[in-house]
Amino acid sequence: MADETQLLYDDEGLIPCIIQDARTAEVLMLGWMNSESLELTNATGEVHFWSRSRGELWHKGATSGNRFRLIEIRFDCDADALLALVEPAGPACHTGERTCFFRAVDGDTSPVAGEILAELERTLEERKASRPEDSYSVTLFDDPDLAGSKVTEEAEEVVRAAASESDQRVAEEAADLLFHLQVVLASRDIPISDAFEVLRRRRTE
Repeated sequence: MADETQLLYDDEGLIPCIIQDARTAEVLMLGWMNSESLELTNATGEVHFWSRSRGELWHKGATSGNRFRLIEIRFDCDADALLALVEPAGPACHTGERTCFFRAVDGDTSPVAGEILAELERTLEERKASRPEDSYSVTLFDDPDLAGSKVTEEAEEVVRAAASESDQRVAEEAADLLFHLQVVLASRDIPISDAFEVLRRRRTE
């Protein structure tokens, strides 16, 4: 975190803070901080904002329980905006939606490519819990050997496609591999972010 003297607050003593899920990289909301809320955030490890509508400090989730556990705060190149990387305890939005940015100007609210793995993980968690009939995912959850063999099969198909097929086919086979790999992870209650964390640590090895 920067020395707070480097930050540029606006005329009302506020600075915008984007909230991003540190595990999935999904943008969750935009809030405002002043120096006191920033200090509280750093001191407590949970995000505090300044509520412009109420004119008071706001501990996110104090009432709802949907707190943001702070991982790291970054600031932009102009030092006039913050980015808080967090672990959310529940929905970010007061509507109950996971993110406040659940509406699109053009009406299309489907996830973008970078959000797909996180959405797939949540979908698999839901299927594992609700166990709908005729679900391929449930079939794999019920047969770990089948799920494991599908990972092996799809990995081999990626290799074959990479050797002699089109880029599109390689991407399609890679998608199949990622899906089945996430099923295996979900069956063990292992979030894919655990694998990302291993990769992050290996960057410095």
